[in-house]
Amino acid sequence: MKKIILAIFSLMVTQTSFAQRLEKMQWFNEPEKWEITNNTLSMFVTPQSDYWRISHYGFTVDDAPFYYSTYGGEFEVKVKITGNYKARFDQMGLMLRTDHENYIKAGIEFVDGKYNLSTVVTHKTSDWSVMTLDKAPEFVWIKALRRLDAVEVFYSYDDKTYTMMRNAYLQDNRPVMVGFMAASPDGNGFNAKFEGFTVKQLPDQRRLEWLKKNGN
Repeated sequence: MKKIILAIFSLMVTQTSFAQRLEKMQWFNEPEKWEITNNTLSMFVTPQSDYWRISHYGFTVDDAPFYYSTYGGEFEVKVKITGNYKARFDQMGLMLRTDHENYIKAGIEFVDGKYNLSTVVTHKTSDWSVMTLDKAPEFVWIKALRRLDAVEVFYSYDDKTYTMMRNAYLQDNRPVMVGFMAASPDGNGFNAKFEGFTVKQLPDQRRLEWLKKNGN
């Protein structure tokens, strides 16, 4: 019986995988120009906008476009990103955010003429890690996996083979705003496109463990 309960629970949760309908999401810092066509969001990124808190630069900004829905529990999220980056620090990618002091953003960032896989993790103050690419990518898939109090971030060029970029802390048992962001801190904006945004709820690990110990 215990195995049957576990199997049914796992099946019910892992089948909850869907392409998020973009029309049902909401804006934080809505840009002036954006549109949704065939479940693809295109925007012109707001000039002089970013997400960053305090460290290294000594200032806090929280004014870049972020399009999101709210999810609880454990999940996998991914999106395909394409941008015509122009100025230093032009960036776009996934964002997971619990509040203005706690968030993770990950994707492509254009710095001093080079394209980087970039992750910023913020818990009151921000940090920044980058992986420089050899050439400009036509597009990149970014995926995040939330498990308990950790988020693993991956990238892929084909949505098949994913490589980890970062493993970071994010408080568990709290709802998370999940979506995509783009910023142009030093520039005058750029065109950004987001496709294939998909969220898959995952079985809660603590509940599965409880069922293993307490099922009949």
